[in-house]
Amino acid sequence: MSGQEWLLVLGMTAVTFAVRYPILAVVGRASLPQGVMDAMRYIPPAVLAAIIAPAVLMPHGTLWLGLDNSYLVAGIVTGLISWRTGKLLWTILGGMATFWIWRILVGP
Repeated sequence: MSGQEWLLVLGMTAVTFAVRYPILAVVGRASLPQGVMDAMRYIPPAVLAAIIAPAVLMPHGTLWLGLDNSYLVAGIVTGLISWRTGKLLWTILGGMATFWIWRILVGP
């Protein structure tokens, strides 16, 4: 890494820390209302959905809802496996197996 790249990484680290630390420090010392605490439970699923949905529904940059979209088919099967079993390992293995088998059968 060059000196400019290191400076860039350190700058991004400083900005990220400066933006997040004050909020964490305040929340750590104060108690939040129960409504806020209840709402915060939905943050991780919302972030995960925001990351996964575009990758599954638009793997090539445009909306693709056909059965030839192996990302979508594997996502649906993965959701069903997770819902039925509640086991992370089976969910991962089933989703990946579905994805690869569907790509072999249908094509990329």
